[in-house]
Amino acid sequence: MTTASAIGSKSGKPAQMFSLTPRDAHALARELVAHLGASVPPFTTLPADVMSGEVAAVARLCADWSIRRVNGGDLPERTDRLRAAAARWCRAGVPIEDVVHAVHEGFKSGLDLLFARARASDAELVVRGTGTALEMLDLITATVNKAYVQERRAEAADHHTAVHTLTSALLGGHATTKLARECGIRIADRYCVLAVWIPPHPDEAHPRLDQQVVARRKLRRVQAALAKLLRENPLAMLSVDGGTILISENACAETELDDLFTRLSELAGVPLTAAVVTVAADGVPEAAEQAHDLLDTVRRLGRGPGVHRFAELALQYQLTRPGIGRDILDARLAPLDSHPELLETLRVFFGTDLNRQRAARQLCIHPNTIDYRLRRIGQLTGFDPSRTTGLWYLRSALIARGSGDHDVRRPA
Repeated sequence: MTTASAIGSKSGKPAQMFSLTPRDAHALARELVAHLGASVPPFTTLPADVMSGEVAAVARLCADWSIRRVNGGDLPERTDRLRAAAARWCRAGVPIEDVVHAVHEGFKSGLDLLFARARASDAELVVRGTGTALEMLDLITATVNKAYVQERRAEAADHHTAVHTLTSALLGGHATTKLARECGIRIADRYCVLAVWIPPHPDEAHPRLDQQVVARRKLRRVQAALAKLLRENPLAMLSVDGGTILISENACAETELDDLFTRLSELAGVPLTAAVVTVAADGVPEAAEQAHDLLDTVRRLGRGPGVHRFAELALQYQLTRPGIGRDILDARLAPLDSHPELLETLRVFFGTDLNRQRAARQLCIHPNTIDYRLRRIGQLTGFDPSRTTGLWYLRSALIARGSGDHDVRRPA
């Protein structure tokens, strides 16, 4: 930080010009570099050639700008050299807070030099110097911040493209080690393949809010939460409705998925539902198809959020597969279509684990009415609910019927 000012003498003689020249700027830059290298991390650990090279060059540049400005010049219109240097620091992993701290240290040193050279009567010198310091500080920190933001956005875009490319290749069955090297992402030996349903956020139905904006914000929360909770970034292809996530077993074992999705739902602000299949990398395409089929079954059966597995729903999954067996079971419930109260009673009865009292309370009817309706169901369908075989067939028929009850759309 340098300055120049007209200073009047006590004798009333014409004022003398007190100024700091470009030579002083070089001296200040050297003093600043020495201060940074001695006491301001991470500059304390940088090699001597870096400190005497790029760091010293940027310090001289800022000092020269300050001299020209305080001597009546304009603020620099182009800051390309500083922006380029800041971008290199960003790529090198230097935290932005360290760079901004170093900038403030530089201006503090400049003001210290200004005040040391100023006399008690040099009020104008101090005012002009301080004003210039604030102007330059604003310019330089804005330049550094903009360079870091642009660099981070470019890195994020490159990473997103790499993730999308490798995920598509794995799901398509044509991922190679060459492609993985080009993407900069290692292919794991085994993956937890998750088909994920992201339900609408309540705000998406708000009449005064933009539904698409709310949905995109929800998706960004899910993506940010995934990156935060996992040791390795997952490979994901997600839309606002859900999609597919590939999680390396090294990043999260299958037994940890339940806790992961509980936390993920909290951060996303919506209850997520997922179906998982764990396979070797070369089995990802088939596993993804199976996981989405299972997720369809989970949603059609009205199962709650969380992580669902084939071991828990093998029977339900098989009963909902298209074929003659499902068609026959579905047809046996056709007589109940004209008696919706009987069909609802059957659903509630099974939903309450065959408990007449609970089913009656839920339907707001007398328990004896439950008995009457169950007998009537047996007469119409030919499956007696009072017998184990009848109960088994009726339950199976409800599951098969449930596979067509809801419009389940797969996420894009």
